[in-house]
Amino acid sequence: MPNKQSSSTVQPSQFTSTAPQFMDGIVCTGHYFDVPLDYGNPAGATIKVFAREVVSLENKDKGKAELPWLLFLQGGPGFPSPRPESNSGWLKRALQKYRVLLLDQRGTGLSTPVTIDTLPMISDAQKQFEYLQNFRADNIVRDSEAIRKELAGGAKWTLLGQSYGGFCITTYLSLFPEALDGAIYTGGLPPLVDQPDEVYRATYKRAIEKNQEFYQRYPADAKLVEKVVSYLANNEVRLPCGEILTPRRFLQIGLNFGFKSAGIHPTHYLLESAFTPSASGETLSFAFLHSVEAMAQFDTNPIYALLHEAIYCQGSASAWSAERVIKEFPEFAAQHRPHYFTGEMIYSWMFDDFRNLRPFKKAAQMLADYTDWPKIYDKDVLRKNSVPCAAAIYFGDMYVDRLYSE
Repeated sequence: MPNKQSSSTVQPSQFTSTAPQFMDGIVCTGHYFDVPLDYGNPAGATIKVFAREVVSLENKDKGKAELPWLLFLQGGPGFPSPRPESNSGWLKRALQKYRVLLLDQRGTGLSTPVTIDTLPMISDAQKQFEYLQNFRADNIVRDSEAIRKELAGGAKWTLLGQSYGGFCITTYLSLFPEALDGAIYTGGLPPLVDQPDEVYRATYKRAIEKNQEFYQRYPADAKLVEKVVSYLANNEVRLPCGEILTPRRFLQIGLNFGFKSAGIHPTHYLLESAFTPSASGETLSFAFLHSVEAMAQFDTNPIYALLHEAIYCQGSASAWSAERVIKEFPEFAAQHRPHYFTGEMIYSWMFDDFRNLRPFKKAAQMLADYTDWPKIYDKDVLRKNSVPCAAAIYFGDMYVDRLYSE
């Protein structure tokens, strides 16, 4: 069972560090922390959580008291922090003022990763289900707090959260506001809901707008999409990985529409070269199939598929929310023309269509049925928030709807 006791009991975490690495204008030091798998049972099993400390070369000799901490929380769920290569981008600006800590959230990157290789080591579906309950924002925040108490010596720090990282910020503000100097959101103010149905109603509407934008810009592509879907429906087509490409899986490449207009143009160019001559007439090209496989890889980071709906749940089951709610939108029906692409939604059939997700099908169903999810946000605490916060919310965001952020 997931932890339901007060988060104030989180203890500092012991850690080991790697030798500093000098790169292009930055110095990186890795830290490995031992934390409880389940904070409700701190004497039980532990996992390792990794975080990378980054300072600019010019600030490398400054003490921790001189250079305050900025904790970066990555989007997801299920994705590690970025791997820095140089003093550039947002990191360059942050390093002028802060000592940055790039956290691999539990289950990602170097933090006891949950992958298609490691999760099958827990062979029983019930045990997989119980294990995965511990990988939501509440425990990501508890890990962060255990790290802060030890690595930062208990000093307050500032948070920067991208997308799902902003969800984690809001959980942090609910559980440990006294630990924070400030918080910066980029595209990730969460809807304070108990389950995700309303979230998907909003994101399906946004996906419809993105499809309309796509077909308005490239109207001739409607026939190309129809041709691809028809071909897949009437032929067994295998991706380079060996899995069958179904029409519904092909339409999931709409996930990329959320990357501003950059997701629309590559889809158009992909469709241009979908077919190639063959002995029997035409077939889908290897290059096309390779690109489709790469554009919708939901199995490389299985936490994303397994917990994508559970990240919203507080005392309620998700019950395959996206799969239920899509029925309210005829634009996504098989008979609708033009065919509409879907977005980042997760469906139960993915645990059949994606070979690497099949071993987790039973656990995924248990997670979808589970009703006893603990609270991840405390509205009473958030109403009284005194921690300075700033947010950059993206207009037309396909993943975190702007209306829920206002």
